[in-house]
Amino acid sequence: MTLTGRTALVAVAGVLVVLAIRSTLTVVVVDGLLLAAVIVDLLLAAPVRDLRVQRSGDTRVRLGESATITTTIANTSRRPLTARVRDAWPPSAAAHPVLAAHGPRDKTTPSPQPPAAALRVAAGGQGRLAMTVSPARHGDCRATGVTVRSFGPMGLAARQRTLPAAWTVRALPPFHSRKHLPGKLAQLRELDGQHRAVRPGQGSEFDSLREYVIGDDVRAIDWRSTARRADVLVRTFRPERDRRIVFVLDVGRTAAGRVAGYPRLDTFMEAVQLLTALASQAGDRIDLIAVDQRVRGRVLAPSRTTALAVVTDTLAALDAELTETDWRLAVATVLAHVRRRCLVVLLTDLNSSVALVPELRALIARHELLIGAVSDPRVAELAAGRGDAGSVYAAAAAASFDAERTALATQLTRLGATVVDAPPDRLPPALADAYLSLKSRGRL
Repeated sequence: MTLTGRTALVAVAGVLVVLAIRSTLTVVVVDGLLLAAVIVDLLLAAPVRDLRVQRSGDTRVRLGESATITTTIANTSRRPLTARVRDAWPPSAAAHPVLAAHGPRDKTTPSPQPPAAALRVAAGGQGRLAMTVSPARHGDCRATGVTVRSFGPMGLAARQRTLPAAWTVRALPPFHSRKHLPGKLAQLRELDGQHRAVRPGQGSEFDSLREYVIGDDVRAIDWRSTARRADVLVRTFRPERDRRIVFVLDVGRTAAGRVAGYPRLDTFMEAVQLLTALASQAGDRIDLIAVDQRVRGRVLAPSRTTALAVVTDTLAALDAELTETDWRLAVATVLAHVRRRCLVVLLTDLNSSVALVPELRALIARHELLIGAVSDPRVAELAAGRGDAGSVYAAAAAASFDAERTALATQLTRLGATVVDAPPDRLPPALADAYLSLKSRGRL
């Protein structure tokens, strides 16, 4: 039970009456009338235990967009419901009530203090409260319950109860790098057209049989088919399209660092989404492993039509952990998961203090390794500073930091890895270009 501000105003008016007529009887009468009015109002309020709550609406939303969730409150009692409804969403969800479609007996008005809203539901009727949710961070936004405060006809007292109504909206990472996809797909089609010409004995994927012509490799002759026909037949092949790409996503402490205002992890997610969309169109299979001290997320060979959706959904549940990444675990997980040679795309920071190179030797020996790292444009700005003594010291520190990154990238390149170190806005398309380059050179 709860009392309203109207009750306080009536009590103040009763105090004025008591001050005007100073007697014990006046106090008893005023207090008795107020108490009786509160009890009657409370008894006439619709019982909240007879309410039934259901939710419906969106379960996925991209960052920067809004999801709409409709909460339906069924009043199974014989009294009309006049209530204030507050939906229990976390503050980061930025939930606000909006006008929704209602039946002829239902009336909902938005509250001046969201996310609470006024609701009127006839006896035996239903009321609907629509909420917009605009998450500020990728991940799961969970609503645990709906608090309903049912008022009596005089508005003096109310019954209150929190009704369970669990609902989860997953905020998916934005896909700003989608704008690069048409251009990369055009390059892929051009590259694919260059490899469509089939020749006998070349490639690894069987295409068809055709008649032998002078100049064909005799090793491509299909003797069994030739024996059944009068003509000599040769087997033709095309380059294998069904390749595997394994994304290894570092979600350790370095992924939490901000570059140009965004965490490295957000840039990694943009790159993974762009490469997933591109590789799916190329016919390649996609795997994803997110790791720090343990494996935080895993996607294993989804279908090409659902690969982007599955990978994006998995990325949404990831967040950077303030721990060092166990690279021995990461490499062992990849080697145990993939036996045949494939492309491993490692997204991490080129940090010289991390023992990265010794653990990656085994991975480079077995697979083609493409490393993507986020460079900070601010480092180049600091390295150019010469205005005063502070700027000179900052420039020396920036130059030293840049030299360490360059040395580490050079060392990894000499071992056989391909390293892409680019600013946040350039890393996704640069990794896509590196992927297409590996394809054009036959290394994938």
